[in-house]
Amino acid sequence: MSVPLVFDRSLLRRRRARARALGPATFLLDHVAEDAVDRLTGILRDFATAVDLGTPGDALRCVLATSPRISRLIALDHSADALVSAHGSGIVADEEALPIAPSSVDLVVSALSLQTVNDLPGTFAQIRQALRPDGLFLAALLGGETLTELRTSFAEAESETEGGISPRVAPFADVRDIGALLQRTGFALPVTDVDRLTARYATPFALMHDLRRMGAANPLNERRRTPLRRATLMRMVQIYAERFADPDGRVRATFDIVWLAGWAPHQSQQKPLKPGSATARLADALGTQEISLGEKARPR
Repeated sequence: MSVPLVFDRSLLRRRRARARALGPATFLLDHVAEDAVDRLTGILRDFATAVDLGTPGDALRCVLATSPRISRLIALDHSADALVSAHGSGIVADEEALPIAPSSVDLVVSALSLQTVNDLPGTFAQIRQALRPDGLFLAALLGGETLTELRTSFAEAESETEGGISPRVAPFADVRDIGALLQRTGFALPVTDVDRLTARYATPFALMHDLRRMGAANPLNERRRTPLRRATLMRMVQIYAERFADPDGRVRATFDIVWLAGWAPHQSQQKPLKPGSATARLADALGTQEISLGEKARPR
């Protein structure tokens, strides 16, 4: 079965290269790198070999390279230019075709990259295969309601001025779908959560400028190829300001960062108890009266 090509990966590489030339906007990556360190600090174990998978910039690599718990760091990116400042080893590779031998690494970390992978189940399966038993996969990707304000404003503006809409903001995965995907691809003890950030901008134009500097402008294969009409753009800005502005006039932009963690299975890991194997009653633990199915509670 062929995988739908939602994202134009070659265009994405060109836009990330343009972002590096412009001077990247890194506030999201800096936030995620700091959060990743906090999450890894709470895991009391060492990782002999770690992989930074596709993370734009070097904010995450810098903190991973200085971690006393990581002996060797390998950075994977689809651009050689992005690896110039790589700490440790750098390998040019695509997230959809990982050049990692089975059971050869102890930790795979990725920040704000996997949301533009066409075959996310395939990538998860390759990461699972690359990890040694009891190895950890930790990643952050944009999901949920990310850029919902921009998506809504563009859709309404195009509908009014052009009589239809075109995809201008990439679709983002839901946290529950990500958790289910971790389980389906064989990860043990899967955990997901969402960190919502709200950035504020003077105008929607400032937001769009930041998205260009993140390399996050529209990467969809089904994007409209014709230039954006000025009337549509100005109507979008007007709708955005009317619906998503604070009292001081600045507009809001939502970024939902979906965090996920999963372990390669190992016999030492905790396992759920089998149904019916409990040795104590919940009613006893709560100090309440157990009521059989169909029986009504008696008033006290």
